[in-house]
Amino acid sequence: MTELPQPPNQPPTPSGYGHLPGPPQQGYGFPPQGANPYAQQPAYPPQPPTVTQQPVGPGGPGGSGPGPTPKKKLTLLVAASVAAVLVLGGVGYVAFSGEDKDPKPVAQQPADAKPSGSPTVDKGDGNGNGKGSDIPTDLDEGRKPGEDKALWLKTAKMEGPGAGIPARGLWVAGDTVVKTVDKSVIGYGVSDGKEKWKIDFQVEICGLTGQATPDGRTVMVVKNADGSSCNQMKLIDLKAGKEVWTKELVMEGLFKTSSSATVTLSGDTFALAWMGGQSAHRLSTGDKLFSDAGPEGCKPMTYAAGNNKMIAVALCQDADKTIEIQDADPSTGKKTWSYRLPKGFQVNAVYSVSPTVIDAGNRDTGQHSILVLDEKGQKRNTLVGEGNFVVNCGGYASSEGLQNCGNSAVDADTVYLAAGDKSTGSEIVAFDLGTGKTKWRTKAGDKKVLIPLDAANGRLTAYRADLVGRPGEIVSFPADGSAPTTLMKLPSGTSARIESSFLTSQSAAYVDGRFFLSVTRLAGENKDERLLMAFGK
Repeated sequence: MTELPQPPNQPPTPSGYGHLPGPPQQGYGFPPQGANPYAQQPAYPPQPPTVTQQPVGPGGPGGSGPGPTPKKKLTLLVAASVAAVLVLGGVGYVAFSGEDKDPKPVAQQPADAKPSGSPTVDKGDGNGNGKGSDIPTDLDEGRKPGEDKALWLKTAKMEGPGAGIPARGLWVAGDTVVKTVDKSVIGYGVSDGKEKWKIDFQVEICGLTGQATPDGRTVMVVKNADGSSCNQMKLIDLKAGKEVWTKELVMEGLFKTSSSATVTLSGDTFALAWMGGQSAHRLSTGDKLFSDAGPEGCKPMTYAAGNNKMIAVALCQDADKTIEIQDADPSTGKKTWSYRLPKGFQVNAVYSVSPTVIDAGNRDTGQHSILVLDEKGQKRNTLVGEGNFVVNCGGYASSEGLQNCGNSAVDADTVYLAAGDKSTGSEIVAFDLGTGKTKWRTKAGDKKVLIPLDAANGRLTAYRADLVGRPGEIVSFPADGSAPTTLMKLPSGTSARIESSFLTSQSAAYVDGRFFLSVTRLAGENKDERLLMAFGK
């Protein structure tokens, strides 16, 4: 992992396991300097291709706890190559009590230039074999007995700017798997990869969420016709491939236009946040439910949602510009409890809304804590464990927000985090939410990584990928962390080589016995590129 320069007047930090140089990553709720906090916040830079994280499916954001998901599967966007790792100290991370004497800074994510233009996708025939393509036609060449199959591979041949072309998001809705590619959203058949539908917005997709309703609907935000503002809200039916409605977002607060927006949803409510403002709307109609643009008290900056619950991250108008976590009624925004973070702490990620699991960090000291709150907003505990923990959330500097935490999963009583010595998930650590202590940890194996996909009923489903071109597998760990059950053995040979090529920038979903891998960004060099791959029995 590349080491970043030290902050001014800071002693050098040694490299190695448990010691990461550089300032803490800036997260949502980062208290800015000066009397006007919103005016001095930088514009949202686009998401780097290797760290974009997108939770997928109606099960909630980044492990939002148990809830109604189609066929009891939750899909998460993951990445094996990352730029944000947090450090948990052996004596307890940061417990908000001043005991931590050795705060560890966290590596900062780089920014990327935003792509432009509207290239077209090579639809192909479901096997990824475009004209002139050097991608093999026989995906199962070299497959061994007992291994599962590579069902299909989709490629895209597109031309774009040097920064590449965004291909964020991955949803599985019934018999359709859905991707966004540049200014379009496309649905493919899960069994054969045939294109079922395509919606071309002809303008930039500037806000989305991997969440969806149980019947397969999600909200996207696109720019207006002249590209001046991210203010066109759309409800998309992922099964039918239709726009259910389109409404203009009326932006309140200091800024009346924005280049991006974050989106979160739960039940019949979705919430948006943009630079200096936020509002919540009824999912079924797009009508506004509430907003809070006023400067009094602690003003919500953004929301996280899941399992019919919402919480707000609010900036307080006190001298220290402290951050407060609030619950929020999904229909009215009314709060019944709040938890004030210590001076200087920000919110980097929301691993789960219910139970509430928050990643917080101090911009000045580099201290970090994973905080668990109870149903009344009181601190339940903070996690205690050794290791470098891969975070991979959208964060402040992205349009994906705080809930897009690949490399993590949460169920009713456990949070599972990927950890590693080189910013890869070389092991998974399970923490007890009731005690904050480590329940178990398991290593991926030689030149392998483990990526949490889903957690439910005391079991963790994970993707064990190989870093040197050997096939990966989908495994299920029991509650005690003992030897996992193999749910799917991905094929050797040609397929394995293609599979490993996704590891630099990928989203993943395991649903109903099928495993999907996709990229999050295309190079846009007018050559056949791997976009989406499916595996099955």
